[in-house]
Amino acid sequence: MKILFLNGSPRVNGNTRAVLKIMKEKLASKGDIEFLDVCKLKLSGCIACDTCKRNGGFCFATDDTNDTIKKVAQADLIIFGTPVYWWGMSAQLKMVVDKFYSKANELAEKHKKIGVVGVGGDELNNPQYQLIDKQFECIAEYLNWNHSFTLSLSAYEPKEILKDEKLEEKIDEVLKRI
Repeated sequence: MKILFLNGSPRVNGNTRAVLKIMKEKLASKGDIEFLDVCKLKLSGCIACDTCKRNGGFCFATDDTNDTIKKVAQADLIIFGTPVYWWGMSAQLKMVVDKFYSKANELAEKHKKIGVVGVGGDELNNPQYQLIDKQFECIAEYLNWNHSFTLSLSAYEPKEILKDEKLEEKIDEVLKRI
């Protein structure tokens, strides 16, 4: 199984990255794993030019878009990680998701599994978490993917999430769904 982690957090020592790294370790024996820090990629936003629809699904941008979307297309399982920023996923991760448009038909043919990790500073009953979950649910439905889990966590200070005594248990529970 090819597993792709897309870390949408710009913090090198942030909570989102910490959770994804634990998940990566737990899935190490399950297949070929690649971990991408989206914020280290050179990406540009989609400008709705539709060039990709006329040239076989390739974005005209001379950045990391096409390589990143190729990795998404090749993965069997994608785990998206994002801090909760202003009622949604990080802008960096959203740039990658927006570029799914370039290969939407191809991506929809591959019945992938996805998981979502959202870490924010607010209490878990805050609607921000549900908005992120719903957005990924809609993306998965549109692309015929299986939205296997969303893990919402609350932590603000860097590495604060590692103080959660039930973190491993929460991770193990969602990973059972894949």
